[in-house]
Amino acid sequence: MDVLMDQPEPCTVSALTALTRQHPNTIREHLDGLVKDRLAIRARAPARGRGRPAWLYSAAPGIGSEPGAREYAGLASSLAAQIVRTSRQPFADSIEAGRNWGRELVRRDTVEVAASEGPVLGSTTAPSAIAARREVVSLLEKLGFAPTADARSAVVKLRRCPLLEAAHQYPEVVCGVHLGIVRGVLDELGADSDRTECTALQPFSEPGACRLDLLPPRDDG
Repeated sequence: MDVLMDQPEPCTVSALTALTRQHPNTIREHLDGLVKDRLAIRARAPARGRGRPAWLYSAAPGIGSEPGAREYAGLASSLAAQIVRTSRQPFADSIEAGRNWGRELVRRDTVEVAASEGPVLGSTTAPSAIAARREVVSLLEKLGFAPTADARSAVVKLRRCPLLEAAHQYPEVVCGVHLGIVRGVLDELGADSDRTECTALQPFSEPGACRLDLLPPRDDG
C-alpha cells in the first residue's frame, strides 16, 4: 500500500516487481487483497500491439499522490515515449535535458534563498566536493526521491521514484533525465567536470532502491 501511495501514476506488476524485488506472484497476491478491500484500483492499460494489455494498479481515490502529481506523471510518460520514438540517441538527449533542468533548479533555489544565512545552492563561493554532493542529496529529497546517503554522500540510495511506471517502460529516457539532473546540479555548483561525468545511476539495483554513485570507484575525494 505504501508503494502504491507513493506513485503518481498507475503501475504494472512488472514495475512494482522491479522496485521491490519481490516475486510477481507475491505482488499480485498483495494487490488482489488491496483491490478487494477497495484500497487500490485495477484497470487495463491502453492496448499496444498484439496481446492483452497489462493490468495497472493505483491507490484508490483520496489515497496517495495528489491529482496534479498524477497529471505530471502522465505528461512525463508521454514525453518519454515521444523521445524514444524520435531521437537517434535517446539516452544522451535525456541526460542533456535533465542537465539543463538541474542547472535551472540550482539557479532557482539561489534566487529563492538569496536572503537567507549560511551556504546555499549556487552561492558565489564554490562548495567543497563533499558539500556539493550533499547539496545534490538535498535537492533529490525535495524532488521526492527519498534519498539516503553514506557518510561522504558518495553512494546514494534513491528509495522512491517519482515516475516509477514511466521509468520501467522507458528507463533509457526517464533514468537519463534523472542522471542529467544530478550532473547539472554538480555543474552549476562548480564540481570537477571529470568526476561529474563519472556519476552513474543504476536503476532498480536492489530491493526498494536505485543506486546513485556520486564518486568514481576508488576515488577518495
